[in-house]
Amino acid sequence: MGKPIELGTLLFTMVEPHKGHEVEYNRWYETDHFYGGCMVAQYNFAGDRFVATRDLKELRYPKESPMTPDPHVGSYLAIYWVLKGFHDEWNRWSVDMVHQLHSTGRMFAQRDHIHTVLYEKAWSIQKDERGTPVEQALDRNYDGIIVNVGELNEGHTHAELEAWTRDTWAPRAMSKKWGPDLILNALPLPLLDDAPAEIPRMKNADRRFLQIHFVDHDPKKKWDKGYGNFGADLEASGIGTHLWTSPFKQTLFGTDKYTDKLW
Repeated sequence: MGKPIELGTLLFTMVEPHKGHEVEYNRWYETDHFYGGCMVAQYNFAGDRFVATRDLKELRYPKESPMTPDPHVGSYLAIYWVLKGFHDEWNRWSVDMVHQLHSTGRMFAQRDHIHTVLYEKAWSIQKDERGTPVEQALDRNYDGIIVNVGELNEGHTHAELEAWTRDTWAPRAMSKKWGPDLILNALPLPLLDDAPAEIPRMKNADRRFLQIHFVDHDPKKKWDKGYGNFGADLEASGIGTHLWTSPFKQTLFGTDKYTDKLW
């Protein structure tokens, strides 16, 4: 028997407000779209927002990545958890709702979707088996997250990536002060055919993986000794090609904090 509340799929939406509209965008998203576009949906049981300020963007690598056309865009990230077994119902509702919000003037034109993709949870790793499970990660208010993205190399499998992470990378990293408390690995899902055209489609989706590493400290902590090496570690494993690593920190809901520190 599975857990009564279990993460099945997630929405990962990284957006760039147009310069001069960052405060307006932040207020629109937090007071309207975060709730009206996602959180009121049936089966959408958690959500959170993160921001990459200019100092965090400077740590992103590689500078050329399919995740962002420029390392300095993709300032805001919202993540939502969807209950396992109900993705199709939630997905249909979300697309219909976005079309309705467009028709009633409740969308925001002065922003660009940088990476808005649906993902399926593949597996997760907790530092402590009695620690925070992934289902509660967005409610715990972790100080930050580090997003790591890669593609499997020819002849390698997602099972190999999981084994390498569980047996080699995670035990070492989780023993360090810069390491994660929780890791989620997720695989991309297709958008519906009538999903908004403004959302870019992904190439090589069958080989792509995305990891969200939750940390209870400043995500910049010991970057050069820690996450600054994730890409090299992955490449050295031979399992995958590193595409992107980026730190984010929590937004502060109900405020305009960080809107003046994006660029």
